[in-house]
Amino acid sequence: MVDNTKILTALRHNFHQFPELGFCEDQTKCTIANFLNDLDFEVYEGCGVVGVLRNGTSSRSIGLRADMDALPITERSVHDYVSQREGVMHACGHDGHMAMLLGAAQKLTKSPNFDGTVVFIFQPNEEHGLGAKAMIDEGFLEKHPIDEVYGIHNLPGAPIGQISTRTGLICSSESLFEIKIKGQGGHASMPHLGQDTITVGAEIIQALQTVVSRKLTPGCGAVLSVTEFFTDGQRNVLPGHASLKGDVRARSKQDRDQIEGFMQQICKGIEISHNVTTKFTFDTQFIETINSAEPVNAVVRVSDALGLETISNREPMSFSEDFAHFSNAIPGCFLLLGNGSKGKNARPLHSSDYDFNDDLLPIGSDFWTALVADRLPLVKG
Repeated sequence: MVDNTKILTALRHNFHQFPELGFCEDQTKCTIANFLNDLDFEVYEGCGVVGVLRNGTSSRSIGLRADMDALPITERSVHDYVSQREGVMHACGHDGHMAMLLGAAQKLTKSPNFDGTVVFIFQPNEEHGLGAKAMIDEGFLEKHPIDEVYGIHNLPGAPIGQISTRTGLICSSESLFEIKIKGQGGHASMPHLGQDTITVGAEIIQALQTVVSRKLTPGCGAVLSVTEFFTDGQRNVLPGHASLKGDVRARSKQDRDQIEGFMQQICKGIEISHNVTTKFTFDTQFIETINSAEPVNAVVRVSDALGLETISNREPMSFSEDFAHFSNAIPGCFLLLGNGSKGKNARPLHSSDYDFNDDLLPIGSDFWTALVADRLPLVKG
Protein backbone atom coordinates (compact mmCIF):
# COMPACT_ATOMS: atom_id res chain seq x y z
CA MET A 1 0.00 0.00 0.00
CA VAL A 2 1.09 3.58 -0.63
CA ASP A 3 1.79 5.44 2.62
CA ASN A 4 0.34 8.88 1.96
CA THR A 5 -0.54 9.86 5.54
CA LYS A 6 1.56 13.05 5.51
CA ILE A 7 -0.01 14.18 2.26
CA LEU A 8 -3.52 13.52 3.58
CA THR A 9 -2.83 15.35 6.83
CA ALA A 10 -1.53 18.40 4.97
CA LEU A 11 -4.57 18.31 2.68
CA ARG A 12 -6.97 18.02 5.60
CA HIS A 13 -5.34 20.91 7.45
CA ASN A 14 -5.49 23.07 4.33
CA PHE A 15 -9.21 22.34 3.92
CA HIS A 16 -9.68 23.12 7.61
CA GLN A 17 -7.86 26.45 7.43
CA PHE A 18 -9.90 27.65 4.46
CA PRO A 19 -13.47 26.44 5.01
CA GLU A 20 -16.27 27.49 2.67
CA LEU A 21 -20.03 27.48 3.04
CA GLY A 22 -22.43 25.56 0.82
CA PHE A 23 -22.38 26.45 -2.89
CA CYS A 24 -19.41 28.75 -2.20
CA GLU A 25 -16.75 25.99 -2.14
CA ASP A 26 -14.66 27.61 -4.90
CA GLN A 27 -11.18 27.26 -3.39
CA THR A 28 -12.04 23.79 -2.10
CA LYS A 29 -13.19 22.66 -5.54
CA CYS A 30 -10.03 24.07 -7.11
CA THR A 31 -7.82 22.16 -4.65
CA ILE A 32 -9.68 18.91 -5.32
CA ALA A 33 -9.69 19.34 -9.10
CA ASN A 34 -5.97 20.13 -9.17
CA PHE A 35 -5.18 17.08 -7.03
CA LEU A 36 -7.20 14.79 -9.30
CA ASN A 37 -5.79 16.34 -12.48
CA ASP A 38 -2.27 15.66 -11.19
CA LEU A 39 -3.30 12.00 -10.91
CA ASP A 40 -4.51 12.04 -14.56
CA PHE A 41 -8.16 11.56 -13.61
CA GLU A 42 -11.02 12.55 -15.85
CA VAL A 43 -12.26 15.62 -13.94
CA TYR A 44 -15.67 17.26 -14.33
CA GLU A 45 -16.71 20.43 -12.54
CA GLY A 46 -20.21 21.71 -11.95
CA CYS A 47 -21.72 22.62 -8.62
CA GLY A 48 -19.49 19.81 -7.32
CA VAL A 49 -16.37 18.03 -8.54
CA VAL A 50 -16.39 14.55 -10.08
CA GLY A 51 -13.28 12.47 -10.73
CA VAL A 52 -13.44 9.32 -12.84
CA LEU A 53 -10.87 6.51 -12.72
CA ARG A 54 -11.15 3.56 -15.12
CA ASN A 55 -9.29 0.28 -15.15
CA GLY A 56 -9.82 -3.01 -16.97
CA THR A 57 -12.79 -3.88 -19.13
CA SER A 58 -15.73 -4.30 -16.77
CA SER A 59 -18.78 -2.13 -17.33
CA ARG A 60 -19.52 -1.98 -13.58
CA SER A 61 -19.19 1.36 -11.86
CA ILE A 62 -19.44 2.54 -8.26
CA GLY A 63 -19.57 6.01 -6.72
CA LEU A 64 -17.74 7.16 -3.59
CA ARG A 65 -18.99 10.41 -2.08
CA ALA A 66 -17.47 13.06 0.19
CA ASP A 67 -19.07 16.35 1.25
CA MET A 68 -17.20 19.66 0.91
CA ASP A 69 -19.03 22.43 2.79
CA ALA A 70 -18.31 23.96 6.19
CA LEU A 71 -20.58 25.63 8.77
CA PRO A 72 -21.22 29.24 9.89
CA ILE A 73 -19.48 28.67 13.24
CA THR A 74 -16.60 30.56 14.85
CA GLU A 75 -13.89 28.05 15.73
CA ARG A 76 -12.77 27.82 19.38
CA SER A 77 -10.16 25.08 18.91
CA VAL A 78 -6.48 25.63 19.66
CA HIS A 79 -4.15 24.19 17.01
CA ASP A 80 -1.86 25.46 14.25
CA TYR A 81 -4.37 24.94 11.43
CA VAL A 82 -7.31 26.86 12.93
CA SER A 83 -9.82 28.36 10.49
CA GLN A 84 -8.56 31.51 8.79
CA ARG A 85 -12.09 32.58 7.85
CA GLU A 86 -13.92 34.32 10.65
CA GLY A 87 -17.27 32.76 11.43
CA VAL A 88 -16.75 29.73 9.16
CA MET A 89 -15.48 26.35 10.35
CA HIS A 90 -15.24 22.69 9.39
CA ALA A 91 -17.17 21.58 12.48
CA CYS A 92 -18.56 18.40 10.94
CA GLY A 93 -15.44 16.72 9.57
CA HIS A 94 -16.05 17.28 5.88
CA ASP A 95 -12.39 18.32 5.64
CA GLY A 96 -11.45 14.80 6.73
CA HIS A 97 -14.01 13.17 4.45
CA MET A 98 -12.49 14.90 1.42
CA ALA A 99 -8.92 14.04 2.43
CA MET A 100 -9.75 10.35 2.95
CA LEU A 101 -11.37 10.11 -0.48
CA LEU A 102 -8.47 11.88 -2.16
CA GLY A 103 -6.13 9.49 -0.39
CA ALA A 104 -8.01 6.57 -1.92
CA ALA A 105 -7.81 8.24 -5.34
CA GLN A 106 -4.03 8.44 -5.02
CA LYS A 107 -3.69 4.83 -3.87
CA LEU A 108 -5.92 3.46 -6.60
CA THR A 109 -3.97 5.40 -9.23
CA LYS A 110 -0.69 3.89 -8.09
CA SER A 111 -2.13 0.38 -7.50
CA PRO A 112 -5.23 -0.06 -9.69
CA ASN A 113 -6.33 -3.44 -8.31
CA PHE A 114 -9.88 -3.22 -9.67
CA ASP A 115 -11.80 -3.83 -12.88
CA GLY A 116 -14.37 -1.19 -13.76
CA THR A 117 -14.98 2.49 -13.09
CA VAL A 118 -14.75 4.42 -9.84
CA VAL A 119 -16.55 7.76 -9.71
CA PHE A 120 -15.28 10.07 -6.96
CA ILE A 121 -18.06 12.46 -5.94
CA PHE A 122 -17.22 15.68 -4.11
CA GLN A 123 -20.58 17.16 -3.20
CA PRO A 124 -21.39 20.76 -2.22
CA ASN A 125 -23.85 22.04 0.36
CA GLU A 126 -24.61 18.92 2.35
CA GLU A 127 -25.47 20.90 5.50
CA HIS A 128 -28.60 22.41 3.95
CA GLY A 129 -29.63 19.25 2.11
CA LEU A 130 -29.29 20.87 -1.28
CA GLY A 131 -26.04 19.65 -2.81
CA ALA A 132 -26.84 16.07 -3.82
CA LYS A 133 -30.09 17.12 -5.47
CA ALA A 134 -28.28 19.94 -7.28
CA MET A 135 -25.76 17.47 -8.71
CA ILE A 136 -28.54 15.09 -9.75
CA ASP A 137 -30.48 17.98 -11.33
CA GLU A 138 -27.31 18.88 -13.29
CA GLY A 139 -27.45 15.41 -14.81
CA PHE A 140 -24.80 13.69 -12.71
CA LEU A 141 -26.43 10.25 -12.88
CA GLU A 142 -26.91 10.49 -16.64
CA LYS A 143 -23.33 11.62 -17.27
CA HIS A 144 -21.82 9.18 -14.79
CA PRO A 145 -24.08 6.13 -14.48
CA ILE A 146 -23.13 4.13 -11.38
CA ASP A 147 -24.40 0.82 -10.06
CA GLU A 148 -23.91 1.63 -6.37
CA VAL A 149 -22.99 4.61 -4.22
CA TYR A 150 -21.26 4.85 -0.84
CA GLY A 151 -20.76 7.63 1.69
CA ILE A 152 -18.79 7.93 4.95
CA HIS A 153 -19.37 10.24 7.91
CA ASN A 154 -17.18 10.37 10.97
CA LEU A 155 -18.80 9.79 14.37
CA PRO A 156 -17.30 11.53 17.42
CA GLY A 157 -17.42 9.50 20.62
CA ALA A 158 -17.17 6.15 18.81
CA PRO A 159 -13.85 4.26 18.99
CA ILE A 160 -11.47 5.34 16.26
CA GLY A 161 -11.94 3.31 13.11
CA GLN A 162 -15.13 1.60 14.26
CA ILE A 163 -17.46 1.12 11.29
CA SER A 164 -21.19 1.01 11.88
CA THR A 165 -24.08 0.84 9.47
CA ARG A 166 -27.38 -0.96 8.88
CA THR A 167 -29.72 -2.09 6.14
CA GLY A 168 -32.81 0.08 5.74
CA LEU A 169 -33.22 3.44 7.40
CA ILE A 170 -29.99 4.87 8.84
CA CYS A 171 -30.66 8.65 9.02
CA SER A 172 -33.87 10.57 9.69
CA SER A 173 -35.53 13.09 7.44
CA GLU A 174 -35.52 16.77 8.38
CA SER A 175 -38.45 19.11 7.76
CA LEU A 176 -38.45 22.79 8.69
CA PHE A 177 -41.72 24.40 9.70
CA GLU A 178 -43.00 27.91 10.31
CA ILE A 179 -46.27 29.03 11.88
CA LYS A 180 -47.23 32.67 11.44
CA ILE A 181 -49.94 34.00 13.75
CA LYS A 182 -51.90 37.19 13.13
CA GLY A 183 -54.04 38.54 15.95
CA GLN A 184 -54.67 42.00 17.38
CA GLY A 185 -52.02 43.81 19.37
CA GLY A 186 -52.83 46.16 22.18
CA HIS A 187 -51.92 47.64 25.55
CA ALA A 188 -50.36 45.25 28.05
CA SER A 189 -52.80 46.45 30.71
CA MET A 190 -55.88 45.63 28.59
CA PRO A 191 -55.36 42.20 27.00
CA HIS A 192 -59.12 41.59 26.73
CA LEU A 193 -59.35 44.17 23.92
CA GLY A 194 -57.11 42.23 21.52
CA GLN A 195 -55.86 38.79 20.55
CA ASP A 196 -52.46 38.37 22.17
CA THR A 197 -50.31 36.21 19.87
CA ILE A 198 -47.80 35.31 22.61
CA THR A 199 -50.51 33.40 24.48
CA VAL A 200 -51.73 31.80 21.27
CA GLY A 201 -48.19 30.88 20.26
CA ALA A 202 -47.48 29.35 23.67
CA GLU A 203 -50.63 27.25 23.37
CA ILE A 204 -49.57 26.04 19.93
CA ILE A 205 -46.13 25.09 21.27
CA GLN A 206 -47.67 23.08 24.10
CA ALA A 207 -50.10 21.35 21.75
CA LEU A 208 -47.32 20.44 19.32
CA GLN A 209 -45.61 18.43 22.05
CA THR A 210 -48.52 15.98 21.99
CA VAL A 211 -47.99 15.06 18.33
CA VAL A 212 -45.11 12.64 18.89
CA SER A 213 -46.00 11.64 22.45
CA ARG A 214 -49.72 10.97 21.90
CA LYS A 215 -50.47 10.64 18.18
CA LEU A 216 -47.64 8.48 16.81
CA THR A 217 -46.58 4.92 17.62
CA PRO A 218 -44.36 4.85 20.74
CA GLY A 219 -40.70 4.41 19.86
CA CYS A 220 -41.10 5.68 16.30
CA GLY A 221 -38.03 7.89 16.71
CA ALA A 222 -39.68 11.12 15.52
CA VAL A 223 -38.63 14.42 17.09
CA LEU A 224 -40.55 17.72 16.91
CA SER A 225 -38.77 20.82 18.24
CA VAL A 226 -39.85 24.47 18.27
CA THR A 227 -36.58 26.38 18.03
CA GLU A 228 -37.57 30.03 17.49
CA PHE A 229 -40.38 32.33 18.72
CA PHE A 230 -40.59 35.92 17.42
CA THR A 231 -43.19 38.63 18.09
CA ASP A 232 -43.64 42.33 17.43
CA GLY A 233 -44.41 43.02 21.10
CA GLN A 234 -42.63 45.46 23.44
CA ARG A 235 -42.40 45.84 27.23
CA ASN A 236 -45.91 47.25 27.45
CA VAL A 237 -47.26 46.25 24.03
CA LEU A 238 -49.02 42.96 23.43
CA PRO A 239 -47.98 41.57 20.03
CA GLY A 240 -50.39 41.27 17.16
CA HIS A 241 -48.01 39.12 15.12
CA ALA A 242 -45.91 36.12 16.08
CA SER A 243 -43.85 33.52 14.25
CA LEU A 244 -42.81 30.06 15.42
CA LYS A 245 -40.10 28.08 13.65
CA GLY A 246 -38.80 24.62 14.23
CA ASP A 247 -37.54 21.27 13.08
CA VAL A 248 -39.09 17.82 12.62
CA ARG A 249 -37.13 14.57 12.30
CA ALA A 250 -38.84 11.38 11.17
CA ARG A 251 -37.80 7.82 10.31
CA SER A 252 -40.46 7.19 7.68
CA LYS A 253 -42.39 9.17 5.10
CA GLN A 254 -45.62 7.92 6.68
CA ASP A 255 -44.72 9.42 10.08
CA ARG A 256 -43.51 12.59 8.39
CA ASP A 257 -46.81 13.04 6.54
CA GLN A 258 -48.82 12.31 9.70
CA ILE A 259 -46.86 14.88 11.68
CA GLU A 260 -47.49 17.52 9.04
CA GLY A 261 -51.21 16.75 9.09
CA PHE A 262 -51.48 16.85 12.89
CA MET A 263 -49.58 20.15 13.04
CA GLN A 264 -51.92 21.68 10.46
CA GLN A 265 -54.90 20.42 12.47
CA ILE A 266 -53.60 21.96 15.71
CA CYS A 267 -53.02 25.33 14.04
CA LYS A 268 -56.52 25.40 12.59
CA GLY A 269 -58.15 24.41 15.87
CA ILE A 270 -56.34 27.05 17.93
CA GLU A 271 -56.93 29.61 15.19
CA ILE A 272 -60.70 29.11 15.54
CA SER A 273 -60.73 29.06 19.34
CA HIS A 274 -58.79 32.35 19.64
CA ASN A 275 -60.16 34.22 16.61
CA VAL A 276 -56.73 34.65 15.01
CA THR A 277 -55.34 33.58 11.63
CA THR A 278 -52.42 31.21 11.14
CA LYS A 279 -50.23 30.30 8.18
CA PHE A 280 -48.45 26.96 8.41
CA THR A 281 -45.59 25.83 6.13
CA PHE A 282 -43.73 22.50 6.25
CA ASP A 283 -40.65 22.08 4.04
CA THR A 284 -38.84 18.72 3.91
CA GLN A 285 -35.22 19.48 3.09
CA PHE A 286 -33.71 16.05 3.83
CA ILE A 287 -35.56 12.85 3.01
CA GLU A 288 -34.92 9.65 4.98
CA THR A 289 -31.59 7.94 4.19
CA ILE A 290 -32.18 4.30 3.22
CA ASN A 291 -29.38 1.74 2.83
CA SER A 292 -29.66 -1.22 0.46
CA ALA A 293 -28.79 -4.72 1.65
CA GLU A 294 -26.07 -5.69 -0.83
CA PRO A 295 -23.94 -2.53 -0.42
CA VAL A 296 -24.29 -2.83 3.38
CA ASN A 297 -23.11 -6.44 3.22
CA ALA A 298 -20.10 -5.32 1.19
CA VAL A 299 -19.18 -2.64 3.73
CA VAL A 300 -19.39 -5.13 6.60
CA ARG A 301 -17.35 -7.71 4.68
CA VAL A 302 -14.58 -5.19 3.88
CA SER A 303 -14.53 -3.80 7.41
CA ASP A 304 -14.16 -7.30 8.86
CA ALA A 305 -11.42 -8.14 6.38
CA LEU A 306 -9.47 -5.04 7.45
CA GLY A 307 -9.79 -6.07 11.09
CA LEU A 308 -11.89 -3.04 12.05
CA GLU A 309 -14.49 -3.14 14.77
CA THR A 310 -17.77 -3.55 12.92
CA ILE A 311 -21.39 -2.94 13.90
CA SER A 312 -23.67 -4.25 11.18
CA ASN A 313 -27.05 -3.28 12.63
CA ARG A 314 -26.58 -0.04 14.51
CA GLU A 315 -29.50 2.06 15.69
CA PRO A 316 -30.65 4.66 13.14
CA MET A 317 -29.28 8.17 13.64
CA SER A 318 -31.57 11.09 14.47
CA PHE A 319 -29.55 13.47 12.31
CA SER A 320 -30.20 13.87 8.59
CA GLU A 321 -27.95 13.35 5.61
CA ASP A 322 -28.03 14.71 2.07
CA PHE A 323 -26.59 11.40 0.82
CA ALA A 324 -30.24 10.28 0.94
CA HIS A 325 -30.85 11.73 -2.54
CA PHE A 326 -28.14 9.51 -4.02
CA SER A 327 -29.23 6.34 -2.20
CA ASN A 328 -32.85 7.08 -3.10
CA ALA A 329 -31.88 7.02 -6.80
CA ILE A 330 -29.57 3.97 -6.80
CA PRO A 331 -28.57 1.26 -4.29
CA GLY A 332 -26.22 2.66 -1.68
CA CYS A 333 -24.75 2.47 1.78
CA PHE A 334 -24.10 5.30 4.22
CA LEU A 335 -21.74 4.31 7.02
CA LEU A 336 -20.30 5.87 10.16
CA LEU A 337 -16.61 5.82 11.04
CA GLY A 338 -15.56 6.30 14.66
CA ASN A 339 -13.62 9.56 15.20
CA GLY A 340 -12.32 8.64 18.67
CA SER A 341 -13.72 8.68 22.18
CA LYS A 342 -11.40 11.17 23.91
CA GLY A 343 -10.64 14.90 23.81
CA LYS A 344 -11.45 17.17 20.88
CA ASN A 345 -12.18 14.20 18.61
CA ALA A 346 -15.10 13.23 20.86
CA ARG A 347 -16.65 16.70 20.85
CA PRO A 348 -20.11 16.75 19.26
CA LEU A 349 -20.48 17.45 15.57
CA HIS A 350 -21.19 21.13 14.89
CA SER A 351 -19.51 22.25 18.13
CA SER A 352 -16.97 25.08 17.95
CA ASP A 353 -14.17 22.96 19.48
CA TYR A 354 -14.74 19.80 17.42
CA ASP A 355 -11.90 18.50 15.24
CA PHE A 356 -11.55 15.61 12.82
CA ASN A 357 -9.06 12.96 13.97
CA ASP A 358 -6.02 12.86 11.68
CA ASP A 359 -5.33 9.27 12.77
CA LEU A 360 -8.52 8.35 10.91
CA LEU A 361 -7.20 9.50 7.53
CA PRO A 362 -5.23 6.36 6.58
CA ILE A 363 -7.99 4.13 8.00
CA GLY A 364 -10.64 5.77 5.84
CA SER A 365 -8.39 5.85 2.79
CA ASP A 366 -7.57 2.13 3.16
CA PHE A 367 -11.24 1.32 3.63
CA TRP A 368 -12.23 3.10 0.42
CA THR A 369 -9.45 1.33 -1.48
CA ALA A 370 -10.45 -2.10 -0.16
CA LEU A 371 -14.13 -1.45 -0.91
CA VAL A 372 -13.30 -0.68 -4.54
CA ALA A 373 -11.34 -3.94 -4.82
CA ASP A 374 -14.29 -5.82 -3.34
CA ARG A 375 -17.01 -4.28 -5.52
CA LEU A 376 -14.96 -4.20 -8.75
CA PRO A 377 -12.83 -7.35 -8.46
CA LEU A 378 -10.12 -8.18 -10.94
CA VAL A 379 -10.82 -11.32 -12.93
CA LYS A 380 -8.31 -14.00 -12.02
CA GLY A 381 -6.93 -16.12 -14.76
